[in-house]
Amino acid sequence: MSPVSRNRRRNGKKRSVRSGAPLVVVGAPEECDCPACTGAQPDPEQLVDMLTQSVDIDALQDPLELEIAASMLLAMGTALGDDFDQALLQLFVPRFEAQSTPEARAMLAGIASVAEGEVSRAAAEAAGRLAAAGVPAPPWLAELEAPVTVQECRRFTGPEGLTFLLAGRFQRADRRHALFVLLDDCDCGAAGQILLIEADQWDEAIESLLSDLRAGGVDVTEEKLRPADFRRAVEDALDARAEHDEVDPEPLDELVDEDGPAYPPLAVLLRSRMRALPAPRRRRQPQGAELDIASMSALLGILAPPRRGAVLPAQRRPAGLPAKRKKSDGPAPIYQIKVGLRGARPPIWRRLEVPADVSLARLHELIQGAFDWYDTHLHVFETAYGSFGRPDADLGHRAASRVTLEQVAPEVGDKLRYTYDFGDNWEHDIVVEKAVDRDSSVTYPRCVGGRRAAPPEDCGGVWGYAELVEILGDPAHPEHRDRLDWLGLDDPTDFDPARFDAKVVTAALQQRR
Repeated sequence: MSPVSRNRRRNGKKRSVRSGAPLVVVGAPEECDCPACTGAQPDPEQLVDMLTQSVDIDALQDPLELEIAASMLLAMGTALGDDFDQALLQLFVPRFEAQSTPEARAMLAGIASVAEGEVSRAAAEAAGRLAAAGVPAPPWLAELEAPVTVQECRRFTGPEGLTFLLAGRFQRADRRHALFVLLDDCDCGAAGQILLIEADQWDEAIESLLSDLRAGGVDVTEEKLRPADFRRAVEDALDARAEHDEVDPEPLDELVDEDGPAYPPLAVLLRSRMRALPAPRRRRQPQGAELDIASMSALLGILAPPRRGAVLPAQRRPAGLPAKRKKSDGPAPIYQIKVGLRGARPPIWRRLEVPADVSLARLHELIQGAFDWYDTHLHVFETAYGSFGRPDADLGHRAASRVTLEQVAPEVGDKLRYTYDFGDNWEHDIVVEKAVDRDSSVTYPRCVGGRRAAPPEDCGGVWGYAELVEILGDPAHPEHRDRLDWLGLDDPTDFDPARFDAKVVTAALQQRR
């Protein structure tokens, strides 16, 4: 782990900048029994009552501090999951507007600045109505309407091209600030920490951070980035962290620490800054381009070569990904999908029933259970809307946790490709066979059909598995005993490639709930 990396969660409090460069923060609140301090799961009404009464306009000195307050709200609301956008639209924005106070007008403007999409528009319109009604506001509030520009973007890398630090300096009106993203090279390049720095401390803060690396014998290379490339690198790091946080979310009591706002609200603020930059262009592999050992190793950082002749499927992306289902849309139907292992002879497949709004990250876990695998390798879903898996800028993979099955396969008959283990290259075709209403007597997900046992991991892909079956079926083969030992079997009859039991697969799926 690099000297600037940290363990995520409680072991990784915000490091100080040794030079004394101050962090631009809103003062940490005193502990109380609110959800933010106790870590308790709030409901929308609790958050509304707490936050609509907690904005102290006199304590805020500039638009950035207001944006941090709004980011705290959005970060706290992520505990509510997909319902939070509706809570913002139906509860928070109307309640703030109904107060008709300078604090309410300011908070609505702050939400409009850091939120996106429909929430941002609704908050901006509500703030505009309060302004038209003559509700006063501090003079600096008008600065939120000025565009954010980036003055400088840098990336700092070490041996083997590992990125340690991404740094950007921003300006709006006459005010400047800087944001640093420290990456964890032992955690998929995920963002480990975000620092908000006074702009005039830019050089001093960078030198303080890099001196720790150099003191540890790390040779650091500095590179200036174009704004679009900087945005792509930052968003990939944030997406990688978000994917991990889906499994292990930040407790609410870690939204602030002794220095002020912690990672979650600063991530909200940072994403708003990235939306002000030019959209990045994703790199694509030409259709039909063969990946040899050298190029695969360079792309994936692994030693094992791919199956001979393997190709990276072309990325086809329509105009835009369909919107994610909202609570007001009603419950998602149940998709019956068939997951077939490409190239397997005889065929190996599973028929699963899963909620249509299952995330692709969750679908990956279910496929792992259905095929009795252990999730020890990389994976990717190739869809009509792009590639999704562990976020990777060079491969053009976006976070699988942020998109659902019905978004990339909205119609019966739609197909996608799932590849697991880029060495053995287990490719699966997934097709949506039908969509049905939920049955209240059924527990989902479940397996309703299939054929044959799944190959064991790391046996060399479909061709290696065919060889394994042949060797295990021939007691006279010189590798027969070695292969049994590798599988941990005493008797070859314990290995039955024709075995399949839908109930056993269903039990494996529901153990992963």
